[in-house]
Amino acid sequence: GERPPVALIEPAASARLAVAETITNLAAALIARLSDIKLSANWMSAADHVGENQALYDAVHAVGMELCPELGIAIPVGKDSMSMRTAWQEESEAGEASGEADEKSVTSPLSLVVTGFAPVTDAMRTLTPQINLEQDESDLLLIDLGGGQNRLGGSALAQVYGQLGDECPDLDDPEDLKAFFAVIQGLNADGKLLAYHDRSDGGLLVTLLEMAFAAHAGLEIKLDWLIDEPTQAVEALFAEELGAVIQVNREHTAEVLAQFAAAGIETCGVIARPRYDDQVRVTLFEEPLLETTRLLAQRTWAETSYRLQALRDNPDCAKSEFDSLLDGRDPGLSATPTFDINEDIAAPFINTARPAVAILREQGVNGHLEMAWAFHHAGFEAVDVHMSDILEGRVTLDGFKGLAACGGFSYGDVLGAGGGWAKSVLFNPRAREQFAAFFQRDDSFSLGVCNGCQMLAQLKELIPGAENWPRFVRNESEQFEARVSMVQVEQSPSILLAGMEGSRLPIAVAHGEGRAEFRDSAHLRGMQGSAQVALRYVDNYGQVTAHYPANPNGSPSGITGLTTPDGRVTIMMPHPERVVRAVTNSWRPAGWTQDGAWQRLFRNARVWVG
Repeated sequence: GERPPVALIEPAASARLAVAETITNLAAALIARLSDIKLSANWMSAADHVGENQALYDAVHAVGMELCPELGIAIPVGKDSMSMRTAWQEESEAGEASGEADEKSVTSPLSLVVTGFAPVTDAMRTLTPQINLEQDESDLLLIDLGGGQNRLGGSALAQVYGQLGDECPDLDDPEDLKAFFAVIQGLNADGKLLAYHDRSDGGLLVTLLEMAFAAHAGLEIKLDWLIDEPTQAVEALFAEELGAVIQVNREHTAEVLAQFAAAGIETCGVIARPRYDDQVRVTLFEEPLLETTRLLAQRTWAETSYRLQALRDNPDCAKSEFDSLLDGRDPGLSATPTFDINEDIAAPFINTARPAVAILREQGVNGHLEMAWAFHHAGFEAVDVHMSDILEGRVTLDGFKGLAACGGFSYGDVLGAGGGWAKSVLFNPRAREQFAAFFQRDDSFSLGVCNGCQMLAQLKELIPGAENWPRFVRNESEQFEARVSMVQVEQSPSILLAGMEGSRLPIAVAHGEGRAEFRDSAHLRGMQGSAQVALRYVDNYGQVTAHYPANPNGSPSGITGLTTPDGRVTIMMPHPERVVRAVTNSWRPAGWTQDGAWQRLFRNARVWVG
């Protein structure tokens, strides 16, 4: 949570809002008690600048001595930056002849950035802002912790008009926040909530629209109980008071409102209903105040980001992503596995010895824990092997059935992604001999993911059948891409993808150099004709694509995974190990409750070893 603009009006209110916003954000997850939440406070101030020391004292006192003790929440960690002011001299036009300079300075407002963390009792019950359109009749309820005051000071709307305001939102009664948290937790535990979005930057209208954007839904917004006159609509729609919008089945609306009223929160009611078309309407007593479409509103909402992205990144990629919003029929993410994700094909080996797999890492690698868990869950003994163990002879690869090169940033990618890691093998006689012998064995398998994919691609001279593999270079967008992408599992000899052919699945990607670059077009054609392409990016319609952002790096023909002719070595830029559990997928079908689809890859390895 953070509200720096409000600090220009009332520092203590800004600090209280930062803490309260953290709590309204965390309320979407199932947390047993409010006191389970712990906070980290990052204070930033222009110390000793006029008025700033007093402002800092007021803010610290407000949360440290008053609010947090009342809420029963501790702030065990934090940091501070007390030099949020810079000054310099700049030669003015009038002073060119005399050598005089103007004094310039920029002073940042007092800022408190609060991060909250807490144990979650059931991560699968975490709510999202996406409106559930599978409910035939549902309501969107506004829970207003501002008590209908609709104070615009420090809001995004005020800033758009170059203003600040003199009356800002605040947490007027901590008891309301405690009651709000308790009721939300109880309703979620009872399965009464379908979607949740806290109200903050942009106010009520932006909160509702963001919920509609996530679902590609229209909205019918009625302000009848919130205001009396059309002139009050701006304050009601754009005030950044504390609160939330929740979606409930209409048959539960009265019960939910009664629970909030019993908890002392009476400024709440039905504010909107989802529409199954693209229309967005705001009315007051049936008179229209705003009529637009979800598509136009989303393009408007995204345009500032697009303009910044076009300056920072490849402008063609930025435009491609912005223009993708024009597709009102985009079905969004989906999952169509060609296998039963809940079938544990490795179950027959559960009571047999666990074969060893080397979870290989180098300095800067950070994906080894997820990789180890995925292999362990599939029935392997996952062994942490650092490259220094191999280089110094402490560990050999002789006793391992599998080798997994993990993702991260080995050697800081200073020699190209995976380059330094690969060279530590190629130019070290002991390591080169170990890896060459391992790849030659017909009873071994290898997996390279992300940085490990880049590394193994540069070891292709040691890997039988990998001579036509590409190298992986900077993304077409010119930026690190961390997102969920759709991939299609191709027909290939990969032993890790056996039985998954034809599946179209979401998967995590996180890389800056993932674009497959082949030596020339002939090598690309040869690779495509050899059945060694294992994975391709597809768009939300299931079509192989080279277009951004469905293809996050610009690889030709959507290529993002390859294998060898015998299928024993598979490399891929996406991260299957990060989404092997249903709960670790940022989006998943409702039917996924335990395993995610990508656990099948690791079970395939166990079955192949036998």
